Amino acid sequence: MKISGLKTSLFRPSESLFDFLDQEIKQLESGDIIVITSKIVALSQGRVGNLKSKKKLINQESKRIINTPWATLTLTADDGWCLNAGIDESNANGQLVLLPIKPFAIAWQIRRYLLKKFSLTRLGVIISDTKSVPLRAGTMGRALSYAGFKPIKSYVGKKDLFNRKSRSTQSNIADALAASAGLLMGEG
Repeated sequence: MKISGLKTSLFRPSESLFDFLDQEIKQLESGDIIVITSKIVALSQGRVGNLKSKKKLINQESKRIINTPWATLTLTADDGWCLNAGIDESNANGQLVLLPIKPFAIAWQIRRYLLKKFSLTRLGVIISDTKSVPLRAGTMGRALSYAGFKPIKSYVGKKDLFNRKSRSTQSNIADALAASAGLLMGEG
């Protein structure tokens, strides 16, 4: 496996995602998996808000809210449990960036577009985000959505090193790839 990063131009709110992909991605090979930060997808959808409206936006984006002394824990439709409904202030130029709408549909659209553009037969797409993990310091990259590959590798029924059959072990390939890409992307 080879992981390589692509330094892109700054993406602006309501900019065309597909024009951006045309401008920034010059070459892909069959079998590649590209990872795009959810922030770019959200910005392309105009999913930005005012800092003063943060509490209102958290309420609007959440199905359930639990206030804690450390953070606002929220349940969202697309992301499950997360902090502040996934609303992000970092790298947002004084605004808030919300999670994208229909991230799986967007991942499939990006995949179809790039398959055609580069005449590929196989291509994976991950829309990534960072997430806080309970009882862990820092954030970790993970897949908000994916398209074009099997996201889980199951070891159920397979024997381990000591000939014991696995009953439940599965490896989350999508999150592992997003976490790896997150090391290159960084938080800045």
